[in-house]
Amino acid sequence: MPRPLLTTERLRLEPLTAEHTDVVAAIDADPEVMRSLTGHERPRDEVVEHWLPQMTDPALDAQGLGFWVGYADEAPVGWWCLTRRGDTHDEDEPATGWLGYRLLPSARGKGYATEGAAALLAHGFDTLGLERVRAETMAVNTRSRAVLERLGMHVVQTFVGEWENPLPGWEQGEVVYLLTDGDWRLR
Repeated sequence: MPRPLLTTERLRLEPLTAEHTDVVAAIDADPEVMRSLTGHERPRDEVVEHWLPQMTDPALDAQGLGFWVGYADEAPVGWWCLTRRGDTHDEDEPATGWLGYRLLPSARGKGYATEGAAALLAHGFDTLGLERVRAETMAVNTRSRAVLERLGMHVVQTFVGEWENPLPGWEQGEVVYLLTDGDWRLR
């Protein structure tokens, strides 16, 4: 099942392709965006050579999963993803999707993160038949946590990892959020 075009009241979310390289590169080059993810910007060549091939993997598209680029009034605002984790979580929970998003700084504080993520949740639960969707962020990332909570997700795990280059706030840990299909339908 190829990824569909998703629309909301203000957003058009189109499946991410190589044509969206400039948008992805701009997002990953922004230090504010990357502060809670890697702590440093990603150079364009790294995005193009390493990350874009993963983000445009045809195997994701075949499952109806993957990455979408969002536009508001024809201007890019960010990207969203609904993917399989690719680790033991998927083996234990095959009907689980993982939600993520990154917004350009100019698009923050306008409700786009929640609006786009809700469109992906609807796609995951209503179209793909997922049983649960998880998301992960740093405990100190209060803006992202607020988005996940507005979506009806709740914390199911907190852990402190060991990092080669820890980011500020690492000692407070990472939080994993969950939304089940049943909770989605009850909201």
